[in-house]
Amino acid sequence: MLEPIDVLYLLDLFGVTVFAISGALAAGRKSLDLLGVVIIAVVTAVGGGTTRDLLLDRHPVFWIADPTYLLVIIIASLFTIWYTQYNNPPEKALLVADALGLAVFTILGAQITQEVVSNSVIIVIMAAITGTVGGLIRDVLSNEIPLILRRDIYATAALAGATVYLLLQLSTFEPTVNIVLGMLVVIGLRLAAIQWNLHLPRFKLKE
Repeated sequence: MLEPIDVLYLLDLFGVTVFAISGALAAGRKSLDLLGVVIIAVVTAVGGGTTRDLLLDRHPVFWIADPTYLLVIIIASLFTIWYTQYNNPPEKALLVADALGLAVFTILGAQITQEVVSNSVIIVIMAAITGTVGGLIRDVLSNEIPLILRRDIYATAALAGATVYLLLQLSTFEPTVNIVLGMLVVIGLRLAAIQWNLHLPRFKLKE
């Protein structure tokens, strides 16, 4: 039977895979070459965690300490290139998987940050950074307006999930329950936003 830490590690690899696929697809839409696809996939998958580790002065950075992450990203990138030559990307399935990946990265980011700092605000911010900065870098390199700067509920879902996770730690629930509920908040908000086109109010200056 897998230990909780093993399950979280496997979920982390799953999140890396999903984000790598989204990066590879973004590179494909811009007709980048093979190296460009892999680079975009890498920064998408590990950009958030790398930013977190650098800000927290955690060394070595997680993917340097465990190169398995890079191997998974490269495999996911090559698989995406091969698959899309014969099939259209399953957009709905990828959106659901992306929501799960965001949830995994957010809560794991909160857990890792807790090992370094105790300030709740910093923990929530670092959790959101872990979940969203990779996508931000992907969009910038792809010459797109970053998803977290649009009206989409994305970073908001990460912030909400991390906050709920921290609040649940004040309860008597088991740690595993706190993790699952925190992830469900992120997934629920993200999927609800996709399903019903929910978004934050938009700020627009009048002419």
